[in-house]
Amino acid sequence: MSDIALFGPTGMIGQRILNEALSRGHKVTAIARDPSKISDKRPNMTVTAGDILKPESVAAAAAGHDVVVSAYGPPATDPQQVVAAARSLIEGIKTANQKTGKSIRLIMVGGAASLEVAPGVLLLDAPNFPPAWKGIASAARDALQVYRTEAGKAGVDWTYFSPGAFIQPGERTGKYRTGTDQLVVDAKGESRISAEDYAVALLDEIEKPQFSRKRFTAAY
Repeated sequence: MSDIALFGPTGMIGQRILNEALSRGHKVTAIARDPSKISDKRPNMTVTAGDILKPESVAAAAAGHDVVVSAYGPPATDPQQVVAAARSLIEGIKTANQKTGKSIRLIMVGGAASLEVAPGVLLLDAPNFPPAWKGIASAARDALQVYRTEAGKAGVDWTYFSPGAFIQPGERTGKYRTGTDQLVVDAKGESRISAEDYAVALLDEIEKPQFSRKRFTAAY
């Protein structure tokens, strides 16, 4: 079993990652700016304060854990904070690795818009991509580039996990298909996954790593 530090445990995806991890017997430290917002404390669960935008806070939170998972969602008014969070996570985990002598793994809940829908064409650039989503989608794409260019230099073992094009609460089936940089679609050409099965795929990756130092995606 792993000791997991989870940023963003109160969001739609973060809650389901927390539930899935605890159901499998992992120990989880739920990290939030305001720990008082997390009231459902359970066995193998610790709640602590932390700020993902401050490397020193990330380093303190990461120490003593095997994996750091970021399910952080930036405010709609400042989506570029997800890029700042990427740099803070890398710097903080680098510091924690140096202090503890461990290699703490980093897994990010990422976006789908940076996946290819055709050779060299990103979902973000597709004609029917909703304009209202472009801000956060562009920021998530930029954050992925930060991980690709800076995490390796810092010696951080990272994985960026993109969902299907549509992710929402639903059924936990335990079934999904994975890909790397191309959007995974079904026989109808649709790309979707429930938040519950996304959490299943993320915990599967923690338990049996297949995508170290790269991006992967999962959908039905």
